[in-house]
Amino acid sequence: MLEIRNLQKTYAGGVEALKSVNLDIDKGMFGLLGPNGAGKSTLMRTIATLQPADSGDIIFAGQSVFEAPDKLRARLGYLPQEFGVYPGMSAEALLDHFAILKGLNDKQTRRDQVAALLQQTNLYEVRKRAVSSFSGGMRQRFGIAQALLGDPELVIVDEPTSGLDPEERNRFHNLLSEIGENVIVLLSTHIVEDVQDLCPRMAILAGGAIVQSGICSELMAELDGRIWQKTVPKAETQNWEAEYQILSRTLYAGQHRLRVLSELIPEDGYEAVSPTLEDVYFQALSSFRLGD
Repeated sequence: MLEIRNLQKTYAGGVEALKSVNLDIDKGMFGLLGPNGAGKSTLMRTIATLQPADSGDIIFAGQSVFEAPDKLRARLGYLPQEFGVYPGMSAEALLDHFAILKGLNDKQTRRDQVAALLQQTNLYEVRKRAVSSFSGGMRQRFGIAQALLGDPELVIVDEPTSGLDPEERNRFHNLLSEIGENVIVLLSTHIVEDVQDLCPRMAILAGGAIVQSGICSELMAELDGRIWQKTVPKAETQNWEAEYQILSRTLYAGQHRLRVLSELIPEDGYEAVSPTLEDVYFQALSSFRLGD
């Protein structure tokens, strides 16, 4: 289990990036959802021991990460939001290089694991190509391959599907789902669909604080009977915003399709709809901004 206790981090200038963050994360896929600037990358980097916290603790498998960072690093796989590669190095050679840095010193063991990971990430056929020539999706799959070197027990992926086309995103989802069957996978993203597709449990981070957490299905069930939908002319949207708590509005045939949070039907023309994880997300952010 990964336990995060009262984690706080303030940057120069007084920016509070993390505010008393508390989480318990078990084996499987766990989603950390939040808008850009919410503190997700700060939390990921702190868990990965790339930067210190001001206070609090992170405990993995009963051991404080801050007291024994090298022990965590030996059991950690990390795919940051952006990562660089050596120009001209093939996927096979670069993965072998990373394996040496990870401590896989036996040549045959290292060769076998590199080949297996290239197969798992569907990159074996292009293993001789330079990683710098890969598409965005291929680079992300290579990033996962390097994160899985050494059979980690904790895998952190930060905004892994940003910029991927739908086909590559689906392929990446299948890969993450397979990995999450055996280890803790912490998925940080601002894309609600990534969490909805992959994660049974999640937390929402906003302004450096956890504003909602729990089992995704239970969080959606809490909104049963309280989500209403109606399509209205765009010019009328502001009137509805003054009257009701609108969670989201999307364009539909040139009009706005509104999703409203209300205990009772707002008025004729609204229909009850099943809550989605996006409704949970927008409701949590709305409550945070209102200071509830």
